[in-house]
Amino acid sequence: MTAGGVLGSVDALDAAPASADEPAQVRHELDRVGRPPAQTLVVFGASGDLTARKLLPALAALAEHGALPDPFAVVGVARTGWTDDEFRRVAARAGGDGSPAWRQVAERARYVSGDYGHPDTFTALKAVLDDLDRTLGTAGNRVFYLATVPSLFGVVAEALAAHGCNKPGPGGRFARLVVEKPYGQDLDSAVALDEDLHGAFDESSIYRIDHYMGKETVQNLLALRFANAVFEPVWNRRYVDNVQITVAEELGVEHRGGFYERAGALRDIVQNHVMQVLALTLMEPPTVVDAQGIRDEKVKLLRAVVVPDVEDVTGIAVRGQYTAGAVAGETAPGYRQEADVSPESTTETYVAMKLAVDNWRWAGVPVYIRTGKRLPKRATEVALEFHRVPHLAFGQREARELRPNSILVRIQPEEGVCLSFGAKVPGEAFRLRSVGMDFSYARAFPGPTADAYERLLHDVMIGDPTLFIRTDEVEQAWKIVDPLLSAWGQDGSPLSFYPAGSWGPHEADLLLARDLRQWRDP
Repeated sequence: MTAGGVLGSVDALDAAPASADEPAQVRHELDRVGRPPAQTLVVFGASGDLTARKLLPALAALAEHGALPDPFAVVGVARTGWTDDEFRRVAARAGGDGSPAWRQVAERARYVSGDYGHPDTFTALKAVLDDLDRTLGTAGNRVFYLATVPSLFGVVAEALAAHGCNKPGPGGRFARLVVEKPYGQDLDSAVALDEDLHGAFDESSIYRIDHYMGKETVQNLLALRFANAVFEPVWNRRYVDNVQITVAEELGVEHRGGFYERAGALRDIVQNHVMQVLALTLMEPPTVVDAQGIRDEKVKLLRAVVVPDVEDVTGIAVRGQYTAGAVAGETAPGYRQEADVSPESTTETYVAMKLAVDNWRWAGVPVYIRTGKRLPKRATEVALEFHRVPHLAFGQREARELRPNSILVRIQPEEGVCLSFGAKVPGEAFRLRSVGMDFSYARAFPGPTADAYERLLHDVMIGDPTLFIRTDEVEQAWKIVDPLLSAWGQDGSPLSFYPAGSWGPHEADLLLARDLRQWRDP
C-alpha cells in the first residue's frame, strides 16, 4: 500500500513509547512511503482555486518528506496568460516555507497558456513534455490532472488523445488521467462522459478522485470491521437496528453560489462522498485487501441498494433549503440571499433520505442519510444503532437515560470511534445511563499525518487505484440518486425550509419518527 494504505497509514509501533521512560519516536507517515518513478504531472486549471489551495501545497508536502519522484516536473495549463516564471512564483508561494526540494521543483515548473479546446495548446504541451523528458529525465511517464470545470473533462481527454499524449512518451510506462468530481450531472451525462474518456484512455489509466477516500478514518472503516473479531460478528441485520450517516457543514455556499445552483446537496455530497462512505460501511469483506477486491465489494454493495421509484421519493426523501438564522452565534443569510443565487431558487442545501439494502447481511435494516449546509456544527459520522435488549428488567424510570447501544465512527472532526453502552450511575438508586468508550486517532497516533490530497496524489504517482472510483461504481451511485433528481425536477415537488443553525427541516425528523426512531445528535 501507500501513503493512503487501506488499513491505516500510521504504524502503531511508531507511535508507542519503547518504555515508560522513553518518549515516542513519532515520524510523519510520508517519510516512509518512498519515491514513485520519474514522471511529469500536468495540471489543467493551473490558475484555479483547487490548484492553489490543495494540489500545489500537497505536492510541496510530498517534496518535503522525500515522497515525490526524482526526477519530477510540474506543468501548469490554463487560459490565464502567465509565463513560466509567473507560474513558478505561484507554485513557490503555495508551498509556503517549502523545503529546498520543493523550491527546486517550483523553480523548474513549466506553464502552457491557451484554450483547452485549441490544438495549439496541446501542440505546445507535447513539446514541453518531450523537452522535460530530454532535459530532466522524466522518462516519458505522465499524469494529467483535470482541475477544470467538469464540462471540459471530455474536451481535454479527446485533445490529449489527438496529440498522442494519452500514451507514455518514448521509454515511458504510463500516462494517467485524474478526474475531479462532480463526475456528470446525472446518470446519462456520467455514461456519456465515460464514453468520451474511454475513447482516449483505458479504464485502468483513469483515476476518479474523491478526497473523502483519502481521509484516514474513512479508510480505517475497513480496519475496524475486518481486523477485529469483536465487531465483525455483530455488523449485520441480526444485531443492527438502523444505520445513520451524517455529513453536516456549518458553512453556507460562501463564494460558490453559481456552482451550487447547478449542483445542490444531492449532487455535491450524496452521490459521491456519502455513497463512498455507505459502501465501505456496509460492504462484504473482500477476499484480498487490494484495489480490485475492495472496489468489487463496494460495487456489489451499491448494486444491492434498492433504487427508489420516482413516485415513491416523497415518502423516503426530504429536500430542504436554509433561510436566515444564526450559526455559532453569528448571523447568517438565507440561501436565496447568497451571491449568485436566484431569489426564487429551489436548489436543495439539505437532503435526508431513507435507503434499503436488499442483501443477506442488511435486509430490513433502514439506512438513514442526511447532509446539509448551515447546520449547527461541522460533523461527518457513521452510526450503527443496535437492537434493544429483548427484555429490560429495569423500570422505565430507572432506564429513561438509556439509549440503544451503538458504534459511532467520527470521520471529521475529532476523528475516532465511540462504543456506547449502558452503565449504572453511581449512587444508592439503580439508575442507568448510556456512556461511551471513546477512541481518538489523535491521541493513539500522535504527530503529523498526511492530508487527503497528499495521499491520493502519491497513490496516482505509484499507480495504486485502491482509493479511486471505478466507472461501474460511479454509474451505480447515479442510479440510486437519479430518481430523486427526476422527482425534484418536477413542478410542485416539495421543498422544505430550515433556519440556519438548526439541524434541518421538521420533515426530516418525521422521516424517522414514522419508523419510531430519531436522529442521533452529533
